[in-house]
Amino acid sequence: QVQLVESGGGLVQPGGSLRLSCAASGSIFTIYEMGWYRQAAGKQRELVGTSSSVRNINYVDSVKGRFTISRDNAKNAVYLQMNSLKPEDTAIYYCKASVQDTRTMAVRDYWGQGTQVAVSS
Repeated sequence: QVQLVESGGGLVQPGGSLRLSCAASGSIFTIYEMGWYRQAAGKQRELVGTSSSVRNINYVDSVKGRFTISRDNAKNAVYLQMNSLKPEDTAIYYCKASVQDTRTMAVRDYWGQGTQVAVSS
């Protein structure tokens, strides 16, 4: 089994910053893509950004220039640095990883439990 554990959410004022962390553990042979998604109340889950490697990172237009995704492959971790936060960034943030399992060698997606980010004055 593979588990993803997120941390770092909270309440922040508009213009503030937060850093989310996501660490994968368990029967990991290798991790391919890691990324972040978010789901605001009453809306569908949407992509924030993904990293297929340390250098190949893509973002949704609404967060470009404000959010930064980074990976630490040695720690099986992905991070989301969020700057210049806006009220519309309020959502539950989820990390996702495409993991090849050591037991079966199958590749499947795993999700974290989500962490709440609230941007409000």
